[in-house]
Amino acid sequence: MKVLLVEDELKLGEYVKKGLSEAGFIVDHQLTGLDGYHAMMTEEFSVILMDVMLPDVSGFELVRNYRADGKHTPVLFLTAKDDLDDKIKGIEIGGDDYLTKPFAFAELIVRIKSLLRRANQADYQSTILQIADLKMDIAKRTVHRGGKPIKLTAKEFSLLQFLLERRGEVLPRTVIASQVWDVNFDNDTNVIDVAIRRLRIKIDDGHEAKLIHTVRGMGYRLEALATEVQSDADGDDSK
Repeated sequence: MKVLLVEDELKLGEYVKKGLSEAGFIVDHQLTGLDGYHAMMTEEFSVILMDVMLPDVSGFELVRNYRADGKHTPVLFLTAKDDLDDKIKGIEIGGDDYLTKPFAFAELIVRIKSLLRRANQADYQSTILQIADLKMDIAKRTVHRGGKPIKLTAKEFSLLQFLLERRGEVLPRTVIASQVWDVNFDNDTNVIDVAIRRLRIKIDDGHEAKLIHTVRGMGYRLEALATEVQSDADGDDSK
């Protein structure tokens, strides 16, 4: 799940981004209202965290315009002002929740999950992802293959979740980098290849049917092939 954080306080923004990333979210942190608004209008997010008092334009104004354009992504306002009139105003213009600074990070997580439930978003409700005998429970943060538990790091979990959500698709390295690492790696880097290799060891080693496949010159694909023999397109990225 991808979160847009529009927050001009750099230290607070980095703290929130780090915490959400560790919780399994991909976070796009924007420091100004205009940059945040551009992201809101051009990208898809599961939830938006919007500071009210931004240096260039009010968060209220951004959300008012966002809703006027027919956008429905849940918005949680963040503000230092604990004022009832402001809370009412934020809800009236299209906000879904309101959290006053300073706040406990645990409360922020609860609020975000609540927004996702209320919005009936598929990426929250579909907590079980499965292909062949591989099963991931997003809510419980568990992975099993053939009924046996597999221990993954937070990044490996996010990578596998992305592959499962896009199973059957050929995913270029640049797409994996932008969606799982939220960065644009240079073409000559092997970060993605190394990560895939480590995940493949945990997921496929010891199993006759392989699920993670390399498509030469294009990227990777998660798929349960009908035959036990991989096509010529699949290769060994240990080379």
